[in-house]
Amino acid sequence: MTLLKLNEINSFYGGIQALKNISLEVNEGEIVTLIGSNGAGKSTTLKTISGQVKPKSGEIYYKNQDLLKLPTHNIALKGIAHVPEGRKIFSKLTVKENLEMGAFSVKDKKIIKERLERVFNYFPRLRERIDQKGGTMSGGEQQMLAIGRALMMGPSLLMLDEPSMGLAPIIVEQIFEIIEQLNSEGMTILLVEQNAYQALQIAHRGYVIQTGEIQMVGEGKTLMNNEEVKKAYLA
Repeated sequence: MTLLKLNEINSFYGGIQALKNISLEVNEGEIVTLIGSNGAGKSTTLKTISGQVKPKSGEIYYKNQDLLKLPTHNIALKGIAHVPEGRKIFSKLTVKENLEMGAFSVKDKKIIKERLERVFNYFPRLRERIDQKGGTMSGGEQQMLAIGRALMMGPSLLMLDEPSMGLAPIIVEQIFEIIEQLNSEGMTILLVEQNAYQALQIAHRGYVIQTGEIQMVGEGKTLMNNEEVKKAYLA
């Protein structure tokens, strides 16, 4: 079943066109990755889906609902959690307070408690640092916190923007293991990632984007073995 569908999306920053007729689909239960060089339009695609960037034309449907008619906060309430590039946690709030911010729309304290426990099971380090200010944590811990905060929303689609950026290799491995675990438990994931090798290894399907246009689509393993992809992104 198609969970998310973009059809010929055109997005701009002022007079500069960032996305050119972008069309893509994410099916329920998939990991779909979007790879490309810096400035290719990967982050803009996620921002357009989450409503931070309003396209000039095109269609976006999530569970057959038209997202373009909704304000950003309502898009989140529909079940789309966006973990932005650079994490953007609340540096002056504690780990627990950051996580609780992710559940801002949840009134049932029992559900919040259950989701906190789930996040701590994925990221035991966050439990250890529950009262620590977010801004004093390492980059890897902040990334865990950003993902955990998104999970507190109870999303059905998790969008991750450059989760490995600036992290040590061992932390990157841990983050990708969690992404695979989440997916194995039923989470649909749209992954933007500079580390194309890591992304394509776990992705069911991938899209290659260059200068705002989709250039190639295929299964993750197929794209990994494509000579053009190897030369441009895996060398």
